[in-house]
Formats: sequence, structure tokens, C-alpha cells
Amino acid sequence: MRVLIVSDTHGRHAALDRALEEAGEFDMFIHLGDIEGGEEYLDAVISCEKHMVRGNNDFFSELPREEEFFIGRYKAFITHGHAYYVSLDTEYIEEEGKARKADIVMFGHTHKPYFHQQNGMTILNPGSLSFPRQEGRKGSYMIMEIGPDGSSVSFEQHYLE
Repeated sequence: MRVLIVSDTHGRHAALDRALEEAGEFDMFIHLGDIEGGEEYLDAVISCEKHMVRGNNDFFSELPREEEFFIGRYKAFITHGHAYYVSLDTEYIEEEGKARKADIVMFGHTHKPYFHQQNGMTILNPGSLSFPRQEGRKGSYMIMEIGPDGSSVSFEQHYLE
């Protein structure tokens, strides 16, 4: 199973379209907020299972603030992250992930890629496709792959050229 993970597109679809083209086929799509009115566009161009949450700039969105679901046998917790102060540190979101017994915690908001694995939990941020803030300022996304037997999982950070 291949999962495309994006965040912080802010209503700009050009970088998203490039990521969709580069990523190839995938079975699930996750958007971690700050879609800014792009929900209809995403529904039109992505036909697989979708999980999307609202961010701090999604003022009129009816998307949930956070969501828990399974990706294969892995329990995922997704949120934009601003309510957990992720711009300062990941401590609060890590604690929330533990409390929810999540295997994978995903957030956005900082516009910077982040990946950390500890004590059986993966915490990640794919960065921003539209307004990257990390060194080099390239739009970014992640691909998560679960092996055929479901016991292996891998994550790969990608940068737009």
C-alpha cells in the first residue's frame, strides 16, 4: 500500500499537481491542513481513499480538526499541529500520540519536513508543497509504503524539482 502525505498547499494547486504526477499511483491520500478552499479540487483530482484535516488557515472548512484511523495495521493520528504548538517543539503532539496509542502521528503547520521514530511511534511532517520554509525552499511531500504482508513500513521524503 502506498500513501501520499502532503500539507500546507494553501489553495495553490500547481505544486500539488506536480507532486501527484511525481508520486505515481497511490492507494491513500492524506492532507494535513491549510488546504484553504481546495477541498473540491482535491475531490475532483484524487479518487482513492482520502483523509484531510483543517488547519489554522482553513477558516470556513467543515473538515475535522484531527482524525484517527488505521492504515493497514498501523493506527494513525493526523492533525494540522498548531493546537499542539508544533512550531515550538513536538513534545505535546508526541504525548497526544502516546495517549491515543498511535503508531504514526502526522502533522503540518511548520512548513518544514520532520521525521522522528522513537519507542515504536513515528512522528512526521511532510513539509509544505506551496510555501516551504526549510533550507533550499523546495516543496515537499512524503510517501509511506506498507509491505505486502503488512508488517513492514517505510517512509520517504520527496522534494519537488
